[in-house]
Amino acid sequence: MSEERFIELETRLAHQDQLLNELNDVVTGQQAKIMQLDELCKSLVARIRSLSEAMPAIDPGDERPPHY
Repeated sequence: MSEERFIELETRLAHQDQLLNELNDVVTGQQAKIMQLDELCKSLVARIRSLSEAMPAIDPGDERPPHY
């Protein structure tokens, strides 16, 4: 192989390494955000459940229609 070919391959490999590191950073950031959103969803579901259990049951038969 010629010297020129080796330089070209080394250059391409260096760019691919840089791209791989950048993609890894993006994936790591996305995973952290997914975990954060998952915890938020779990917290909201637990809060809604506790609020719905704490609210008294409303009998719709006693409510006046909205047009009155």
